[in-house]
Amino acid sequence: MPDRRTQLLDAALAVVAEKGMKGLTHRAVDATAEVAEGTTSNYYRSRSALVDAVLERLLDLDAELLRQRGPAGPPRDIDELAGRLASTVVALAGQHAGINRARMAFSLDRPEAVTAGHRLLVGNLEQALAALGVPDPAARARDVADYGDGLLLHLLTVRRDEAPDVEAVAATIRRLLAP
Repeated sequence: MPDRRTQLLDAALAVVAEKGMKGLTHRAVDATAEVAEGTTSNYYRSRSALVDAVLERLLDLDAELLRQRGPAGPPRDIDELAGRLASTVVALAGQHAGINRARMAFSLDRPEAVTAGHRLLVGNLEQALAALGVPDPAARARDVADYGDGLLLHLLTVRRDEAPDVEAVAATIRRLLAP
């Protein structure tokens, strides 16, 4: 069982995923975590402190997800890269949907909270594309990141009942990277 802080922060993520930022209250977190009323406010005195802690928890969860996906090393070619990216987007919309709905709500409320992670993602993608000899890797990295972000948004909202096809997503990424 997770420690009490982790339990509360995971409950807060669930609240934001379900109700958005306006639904994030100490009482809502207490109810979702199934703890005594006032527990969350004992750990996080203000809503701002709670939000800051939840954003830190998101970073921890991201690091954990990267570790779970394993140290695959650099992709050997565009096909491998496209497959990895496609499977990641599908996983983010599937088994990690709640966390990513919460992330989107936070990004609307505090865009600066997701800026560093986005820049890191695009920078790493740009490096991979440059190593693979893709022309204009900076622009292509932005294009692929924009496609992935848009697809993830749709899979979490208007297309949430669809089962995305990893190969179709990979094919689109390959088209974006074609010379």
